[in-house]
Amino acid sequence: MNNPLFYAKILLFGEYGIIEDSQGLTLPYSYYKGSLKFSVVDSEFISQSNNSLKKYSKYLEKLDLPNEFAIDIVSLQHDISNGLYFDSNIPQGYGVGSSGALVAAIFAKYSIHKLLPETISKDQLKELKKVFGILESYFHGKSSGIDPLICFMNLPILIENKESVDKVNIPKEEIGKGAIFLIDSGIVGETGPMVQIFFEKMKTEGFRKTLKEEFIHYNNACIQAFLKKEMNPFFRNLKNLSVWAYEHFKPMIPKSIYHAWKKGLDTNAYYLKLCGSGGGGYILGFSKDYEKAEKMLSGFQKEVIYRF
Repeated sequence: MNNPLFYAKILLFGEYGIIEDSQGLTLPYSYYKGSLKFSVVDSEFISQSNNSLKKYSKYLEKLDLPNEFAIDIVSLQHDISNGLYFDSNIPQGYGVGSSGALVAAIFAKYSIHKLLPETISKDQLKELKKVFGILESYFHGKSSGIDPLICFMNLPILIENKESVDKVNIPKEEIGKGAIFLIDSGIVGETGPMVQIFFEKMKTEGFRKTLKEEFIHYNNACIQAFLKKEMNPFFRNLKNLSVWAYEHFKPMIPKSIYHAWKKGLDTNAYYLKLCGSGGGGYILGFSKDYEKAEKMLSGFQKEVIYRF
């Protein structure tokens, strides 16, 4: 446990909906990871990371965290002055939790009262999520705390509502024809502007109504069907979710993906949805026949994250 790794995360379901109390389902993604390390070798990356940590530690200094979640700032700043940096291959602006992994790594190493993910109760999870929200707000302006929580726990998490989260078992992977996969939009997304667009839309009564009655309904139904491994209702609701996003989240869908999104809906060969806030980064794809979907999506860089 000298340099524990903190994995990226993927929000399978719940983007934007969790702001309005929908359910969410998120899981660790071990392809990308980060770890706190020391270095005497100076490179641009290490120097930038070390400087970022220095600025972040100033922010942490001013926080008044509950005692049981207190951070040893003195040790953190001492280590930063001795070359501490965050060695990470998690892409920034791709919706896979680059800041979440950093926050989780710092909390794991420098929290005064150590918490073991396997022994954390549901009540502690709720409190930890709040604390992580405060710790990550430095990077995003306002954070739900979900990303660092996933990265810290390294387990799938079911977001039951705004307040409550719990550990959850997802169906075991099987080597079947189907897959959940990531598509690289080729551009970096920025969370802030996308969330701003969402809040502007929320000022319209019609949008609020359809979000509650349709989007959240399809989103929650997808989660329940996926966890029960009921693939027919899963794909039925997934299509509805993808159609809804195509109609209502157009500004969040990267232009490079727009035609591919529609093609999936027209052919039923695959369905696409946002991975996080959108605007760029990764898009999530779901297909009962990945080989067929892969051919239809040639030209895009893809990564399979789950087989069924």
